[in-house]
Amino acid sequence: MRVLITGGAGFLGSLLARTLLERGSLRGRPIDSVVLADLVESRDERLRSDARVRCVAGDLLSQLPGLMREPVDAVFHLASAVSGECEADFDLGLRSNLDSTRALLDACRAQTGRRGPAPLFFFSSSVAVFGSDPVLPLPPTITDHTLPTPQSSYGIQKFICEQLVADYTRKGFIDGRCARLMTVSVRPGRPNGAASSFLSGIVREPLAGVEAVCPVGADQAVALASPATTVAGILAVVEADREAFGGRTALNLPALTVTVAQMLQALKAVAGEAVAGRVRFERDPAIERIVGGWPAHFDSDRARRLGLRADADYQSVIQQYLQGQGVSAS
Repeated sequence: MRVLITGGAGFLGSLLARTLLERGSLRGRPIDSVVLADLVESRDERLRSDARVRCVAGDLLSQLPGLMREPVDAVFHLASAVSGECEADFDLGLRSNLDSTRALLDACRAQTGRRGPAPLFFFSSSVAVFGSDPVLPLPPTITDHTLPTPQSSYGIQKFICEQLVADYTRKGFIDGRCARLMTVSVRPGRPNGAASSFLSGIVREPLAGVEAVCPVGADQAVALASPATTVAGILAVVEADREAFGGRTALNLPALTVTVAQMLQALKAVAGEAVAGRVRFERDPAIERIVGGWPAHFDSDRARRLGLRADADYQSVIQQYLQGQGVSAS
């Protein structure tokens, strides 16, 4: 089986690749090769040293002819311009999110048209597809039946791509699966351009002895998932048969609902008051508007039927980060 992961040099793409390689198979078939496509080459030595891995760097649209020259059995499309970037640069969002996804879908369609196998196609969507519209206000709890009404360019682009994946699946060009990921916390590494980046930064930086700024109020509630829970959700979605997955519409992965205050309380419980005290509040109206428009409470029945559960609490999420990164709690 040949697997392509776009955004493969990123944190989530790298974690997914390592998990797939450790498993050694997908849908009962051995994994022969994993192609990691991203703007830059992966720096993960565990991946680079694996003979099954090939890294491809560059713009996805430009790289597609080479990436799809050989038949692909499974595509995990994680590459995306993030929320804050899309609001700041409209053209970047259209190219990186909409144009690249359409081109990748058409490359898979061409493969199927050559009488090749219809590849598995996983698309990572986002809870940013939900928002409060004047005619359809956001309900207190998002269920599997809540109609998406995006209120940002990023959310609109993600929702359009969900519908494209559904239609290409209906036509038999791909076996498409979409899952709406919660904000992943705690991410290692450096901050990115996502409006939600601080939801890792207010834990990661203090643990590393660095001050962090929180741009929203302490009472802001958010929907989060740990990296391990997120990858487990992605794999459950792609391993499920069509009947178990339940149609072609995107599935909401499970969410842990916490406030910023509860996150900092968990940080204090794990690492002490001095570490938690490295966070200061400087409210940013633009980020508050974006993050405050995202839903924080989910009832994901479809995900539960696949055996998926949210993280138990945020303290365990921090412990997972510490174990994975070897960061001192002092």
